[in-house]
Amino acid sequence: MNYSNPAYFTNRELSWIDFNDRVLEESRDKGNPLLERLKFLGITQSNLDEFFMVRVASLAKLAAVNYPNPDASGLTAEEQLRAVNERAHEMLIKQYTTLNRSLIPAVQQIGVHVKHVQDLTSEQFQFIKTYFHDELYPVLTPMADDSSRPFPFIANDTLNLAIQLTPNDSSERLYATLQIPDVFPRVVRLPGEENAFILIEEIIKAFVGQLFVNYTVKETVVFRVIRDMDLDVAEEDTSDLLKEVQQQLKLREHGRVIRLEVENTISKKLLKRLNKELGTPDFAVYETNGPVDLTFLSKLVGQIINHDDLKYSKFTAYQPKELDHNHDIFAAIRSHDWLMQHPYDKFDPVVEFIRQAASDSDTLAIKMTLYRVSGDSPIIRYLGRAAQNGKQVTVLVEVKARFDEQNNVHWARQLEKMGCHVIYGLIGLKTHCKLSLVVRREQGGIRRYMHMGTGNYNDVTAHFYTDMGLFTANNDMGIDATNIFNMLSGYSKPPYFHLLHISPDGIRDFIYDKLTEAGAAAKKGAKVTVRMKMNSLSDQKMIEHLYKASHCGVQIQLIVRGICCLRTGIPKVSENITVHSIVGHFLEHSRIYCFDIDGQKSVYLSSADLMTRNLNRRVELLFPILQPDLADRVLRIYDTMWNDNVKTRVMQADGAYTHIDRRGLVPLESQAAFVKAATEHVQRDQEDATKTAPTEFQPMLSPENQPNPLNYDDGSESD
Repeated sequence: MNYSNPAYFTNRELSWIDFNDRVLEESRDKGNPLLERLKFLGITQSNLDEFFMVRVASLAKLAAVNYPNPDASGLTAEEQLRAVNERAHEMLIKQYTTLNRSLIPAVQQIGVHVKHVQDLTSEQFQFIKTYFHDELYPVLTPMADDSSRPFPFIANDTLNLAIQLTPNDSSERLYATLQIPDVFPRVVRLPGEENAFILIEEIIKAFVGQLFVNYTVKETVVFRVIRDMDLDVAEEDTSDLLKEVQQQLKLREHGRVIRLEVENTISKKLLKRLNKELGTPDFAVYETNGPVDLTFLSKLVGQIINHDDLKYSKFTAYQPKELDHNHDIFAAIRSHDWLMQHPYDKFDPVVEFIRQAASDSDTLAIKMTLYRVSGDSPIIRYLGRAAQNGKQVTVLVEVKARFDEQNNVHWARQLEKMGCHVIYGLIGLKTHCKLSLVVRREQGGIRRYMHMGTGNYNDVTAHFYTDMGLFTANNDMGIDATNIFNMLSGYSKPPYFHLLHISPDGIRDFIYDKLTEAGAAAKKGAKVTVRMKMNSLSDQKMIEHLYKASHCGVQIQLIVRGICCLRTGIPKVSENITVHSIVGHFLEHSRIYCFDIDGQKSVYLSSADLMTRNLNRRVELLFPILQPDLADRVLRIYDTMWNDNVKTRVMQADGAYTHIDRRGLVPLESQAAFVKAATEHVQRDQEDATKTAPTEFQPMLSPENQPNPLNYDDGSESD
């Protein structure tokens, strides 16, 4: 059977558009808190921006050179580019329809107003007039566009005004641009009302004529460009990766324009001029029925006062007392493995692991990989402290982490200054695995302690990304971890690993082998189930292996938040595959791979999605959960997500995603169930501090214990 038939695959980029449409659905869902719906709409914009900066930019480069090879679904680069833009135009209409017909009227009902100049009171008008003259006017710099002064460079993702004007003594048409400075907040609070605001571009447009003395402004419209921001590091040609990354960061600011957004009030003549100067094809021009760049909505929500009831409620995450700052975390890990599920479990123990190692007299060395960290990372501080305390500290900082390059270059330099050994990633590969290793000298000899995770060592995103991590002192895993760091820092090539699986190649081969084993067992009549959860599934060969296993009778359950190029419901190919996608309060980020072959269950967590880049071009880690109670917990967590019937969409045979019909079902929202369980666990510990705290919380799936539909007034945050 030909499992590589293009009809069996969905185009990766169009699948991403489908995912962003599911995020957009959340902004339209009246079951979500109103102000969170505004944030979801803003998230769809930031998602699109990054998508165009990288993925659509790559398509544009391939199309420009007439790259002939089609993708797995049979589309050429040019066909993909046009199809993506067509779908993105459809999304634009839905975004602004949602804003104008649903969200703006709804927030007005609760007294929140984003005003236009003509709607201001006399007090508010005087306020913006003063604000313009005292604050904005000295900073604004109009740029003429004529034969002696060429069209200025328009920076990526900046708001600008396109201006058409005439001299007072003639009818000559002249043009200028004006960048709206991002040193000022875009959302400006107005006096006289509790929640009244105006956008900074509205203020500037109202008084822009004062920048052009003896000229009459005929037209002003806001526009924005999205440029090709993909980092193109020619690593094979450079001896200094850090300098090359820094150089490319400067160059990419001048990438070609991939998308032009402009207010739909623009005249045809002014739009034609912008198109010509920016070199934008017609299909890449997006006319908005409202403010350009909807990411301002998240900033708006942050300024609204006295409406916390219309946001997700905060909750207290659980932390075992054995892993807090008052206890010896190494003793806790020696006693047994610990599984963490963030954000329902606190991220604090991960930070505490490094903090205690930094000042622990028995610690000899700390080794760690960092892909994305926060802007004020406590982990960075403790690594520096460890080096200053005489520990051997080795940190691999991935300076090619997309859109975090500048931040990571900064932290790499800081770590070096504090005495750490810093590795700046590897040539040709991104190091994406999440691994930390503490080596201690103890009474019985050298012992290794590890933390391995599915998500970044980022104390900020850990509050709204769902991830899982493992603390262990397993000796074989420790040897494997040591070998991994030796590979990263030196020239070691271990012939094998005991328990860990590493990409490139290793994770792919391991999953291939497990799927082949599963298919062989199913052919013999065994009951075989494969469960996987990931962010994206796009690797063609991996999908073909899933198809083969399904054809053999393996029942395959996939939870894929974002891109999924696999198709379900293909006769004799994917009849045994079901795909769910969960989009909700938190961003689903954990990766889980479980195999149940005739009752023999094996459970793994990983930093890797099943994408070609993760399997072939990144250093990734897949690790087993060996402790039986923790393996059972992972399976219960997976089952809770699989049984979610509130935020789950199910892929249909035509590629569409539909909500589960809940008629006759007790509503179950997995994220709300985990929040509820964590809250109850914290409360139990507070009520009886004398009892030994259990090491986990477990959402129950029996009907009498299932939560009611999520009431955001007393419980629980996106992509």
